[in-house]
Amino acid sequence: QVQLVESGGGLVQPGGSLRLSCTGSGFNLSYWAIGWFRQAPGKEREEVSCIDMRDGTTVYKHSVQGRFTISRDNAKNTVYLQMNSLAPEDTAIYYCARKFRPCNPVDEVLSDFGSWGQGTQVTVSS
Repeated sequence: QVQLVESGGGLVQPGGSLRLSCTGSGFNLSYWAIGWFRQAPGKEREEVSCIDMRDGTTVYKHSVQGRFTISRDNAKNTVYLQMNSLAPEDTAIYYCARKFRPCNPVDEVLSDFGSWGQGTQVTVSS
């Protein structure tokens, strides 16, 4: 069974950090691109970052560039999202999903992604 599971969310103060994990099972992530997305209450789901699991190419949404870092561990079938300098506007449910390689350097099309995880809540608040 193909599955992606997110973990690592939580409550953090503004300026703090969190590391999210996205672990795949039932398939080899090495042949895919994995994207991180987020959805805040009342807003549409939006792309955060994407990584090509074969060559490591990364793409970031402008608002997280320089604060978030996506990385991969193919041996563990896992993708990470290191989030630093978190702000209240980063509060959302964070999801990972897969699509055929490569990542789109401009804007991802959400419908290209599948096998969505259940999400992990990130709350940035003092």
